[in-house]
Amino acid sequence: MSSSIATSSAHQNAAKGTPTIRLEDVHKMYDLGEVKVHALRGVSLTIYPGEFVAVMGASGSGKSTLMNILGCLDKPSKGRYFLDGSDVSGLTKRELAGIRSRKIGFVFQQFNLLARTSALENVELPTIYAGVPLAERAKRAKEALERVGLSDRANHFPSQLSGGQQQRVAIARGLVNRPSLLLADEPTGNLDSRTSVEIMDIFQKLNDEQGLTVVIVTHESDIAQYAKRALEFRDGKMRHDIAVQNRLIAAQVLPTLPTVEEDDIAEALAGGTATVTTP
Repeated sequence: MSSSIATSSAHQNAAKGTPTIRLEDVHKMYDLGEVKVHALRGVSLTIYPGEFVAVMGASGSGKSTLMNILGCLDKPSKGRYFLDGSDVSGLTKRELAGIRSRKIGFVFQQFNLLARTSALENVELPTIYAGVPLAERAKRAKEALERVGLSDRANHFPSQLSGGQQQRVAIARGLVNRPSLLLADEPTGNLDSRTSVEIMDIFQKLNDEQGLTVVIVTHESDIAQYAKRALEFRDGKMRHDIAVQNRLIAAQVLPTLPTVEEDDIAEALAGGTATVTTP
């Protein structure tokens, strides 16, 4: 982890009030026949509203298991998980699904967009599962696309969009139900360096300007430098909980990077004749 990240046990910049996330001595065991895997070993953690946290660790460290629990996709084997002050540890699968629809937005490394569905329709999908009235769905989807700078691409299909644009659609989809928590699993893993910084710029603006709580999983230490706080996992335990010093600001980094015209990329992907170049 970068040496510019320094320990800060108190996290004095965290917002006051009820934590968005509170884990109490959480364990997770998986029974694989004759083998039992102890994926999380007594993790306690508090994340307040408005924090931007990066979760780091090697493969098998427990970070993905942690993300599944935070996203109400799985439950602890032992311990308690409080989301916005409510204990969700013992809820049924149906109840957890309701929590996910109302409170949590997800962004994945692979984008997971429907190929034959427009950007607007892809963004609308979570509103259907959440029972949002029909007249409200398109309105919310358009607002979410505007928040990520893609209102002009609403009717484009994924094949007509660059990788960065597809990830922005995926972020808009995660925002459409107006969650209190946004979880992103390796959101820059399939992107080039400049596009990765553009995605971090979106996350920083959502966090800094709109107060959205953001938690990302990443194995890239430079990406963690855009967060406000970094957690390092190893062997199922949280080994370090440290505040980011000399935080990178994506809007300041972007002018220093070579540019690629997204319109040219999108045209090339759609079968046009544009040549993609970097100055």
